[in-house]
Amino acid sequence: MRYVMFILGLFVGAFGCVLTIKAHLGVAPWDTFHIGLQKTFGLTIGIWSQIVGVIVILSSYVVAKIKPNFAMFLNMVCFGTFLDLILWSNAIPEPQTFVARLLVFLLGVIVMTIGIGMYLSPRLGAGPRDSFMLAMNERLGWSIQKVRLIIEITVLIAGAALGGPVSIGTVLIAVLTGPMIQRTIPFWEMVMKKQYGMPEPVKRQAS
Repeated sequence: MRYVMFILGLFVGAFGCVLTIKAHLGVAPWDTFHIGLQKTFGLTIGIWSQIVGVIVILSSYVVAKIKPNFAMFLNMVCFGTFLDLILWSNAIPEPQTFVARLLVFLLGVIVMTIGIGMYLSPRLGAGPRDSFMLAMNERLGWSIQKVRLIIEITVLIAGAALGGPVSIGTVLIAVLTGPMIQRTIPFWEMVMKKQYGMPEPVKRQAS
């Protein structure tokens, strides 16, 4: 059931991601990078997400000897595949008015953060990009927040240079997702504990 929740969360997260793409109001920094690569070199957004995931996994091992696990590869493969399947299906029509685009974008952010909470709640391990963030934190000794900011600014600039979308939505995602994820993770952890007897999450003091 932990893997079922993990994979379902990845699907929900990918669905939310596609909603933000369809809204054309800006996407998350990593999505800006993947879309920029797709526009410049071809292939699909999902395939680029997977290729970048492999590179990030290898980088995490080189930088801080963080060994990849099964869940990390499953995260990479499933998320990219779900992205392409949802985009290919054309199940989500593109909104025509600004109000409709804004509503679709906000719905996408909400759905995306719900999905992140779902796939993190089984605690099967961090995804490739989060593992790289932890690797840089360990190697450089900088705070998680500082490392995350530097990484996301870097990929955002690279994505924009390749033609990826950057707009007000990119800023909104950066501002909204952190606080929202902090609320979705405890909810889904409570669901997993109540239904499947998972132990209480370990509480860490902020450093």
